[in-house]
Amino acid sequence: MSASEAHLAEAFLEMMSAERGAAANTIEAYRRDLEDYLGFLTAKKSAPTRATSQLVNDYLAGLGEQGLSPASSSRRLSAVRQFHKFLCADAIRGDDPTRLAERPRPRRGLPKVLSRGEVDLLFRAAETELAEAEGRDGERAQRLLALLELLYATGMRVSELISLKRAQVMRDAAYLSITGKGGRERIVPLNDGARDAVRAYLAAVPPSRFLFPAKGEDGYLSRQVFARELKDLAVRAGLPAAKVSPHVLRHAFASHLLEGGADLRVVQTLLGHADISTTQIYTHVLDERLRRLVEDNHPLSKALQGKAAGSA
Repeated sequence: MSASEAHLAEAFLEMMSAERGAAANTIEAYRRDLEDYLGFLTAKKSAPTRATSQLVNDYLAGLGEQGLSPASSSRRLSAVRQFHKFLCADAIRGDDPTRLAERPRPRRGLPKVLSRGEVDLLFRAAETELAEAEGRDGERAQRLLALLELLYATGMRVSELISLKRAQVMRDAAYLSITGKGGRERIVPLNDGARDAVRAYLAAVPPSRFLFPAKGEDGYLSRQVFARELKDLAVRAGLPAAKVSPHVLRHAFASHLLEGGADLRVVQTLLGHADISTTQIYTHVLDERLRRLVEDNHPLSKALQGKAAGSA
């Protein structure tokens, strides 16, 4: 960084302190960010008075490659943007190369997913408790199993599940008609386990408008009650309560379908996603499956080399 560039940076920091009343910690953070940016420009044989939009974008891309988080990259962009606005305001340069720079977007975290074995543990616990329960406990156990079967068989949102009306159960419990976000309706099939659980549950409880009625204001089971019962079941099944929730079972439904070879568009329809980009978050299971496929079958993989050595 040349003396003239250092002078521009100091003039900007003085303005931030005197005119905008920026705190000392903020000034220091801006100083570090500008030193990094100006060092980048120097390495590219450029300067803040000549920096182009492409150079600014290259700088931001480099931050991501260095492993900087989107939040930290956004803070760097904010400092660089304020600096260039200062240069324009003081007529040091006539254009702002940061004007079209896109703020780094936070990486979307992968959803928590239960393994097939963990889902099996939940079902076995629910079925065992139903077989051993009597009276009111038997009705609650029947309801919990029906909720669990429906959720894992369809991937419904918990709000869609608890508010189901009996009229939405179609063709002798073979299909469900679900009204999702934005009033969009979709038809989802039920597997044998879900169909049998719903039939058994309907035969055990009195007729009602809602499939899972309750005495609350809404007239149906609250999501809090269902979530609590599901976590309690997880503990009894030997799973951490924090790992299990209705939304996690929705994730498991989608991920296990894709892992089994289901088409992404089909999963999008079943989940009720308006945009397929929302569904694509689950393709991490496909990435993992492909990685295992290569590791297990590539001629240079350790697995195959071990087998060859063992048979030699």
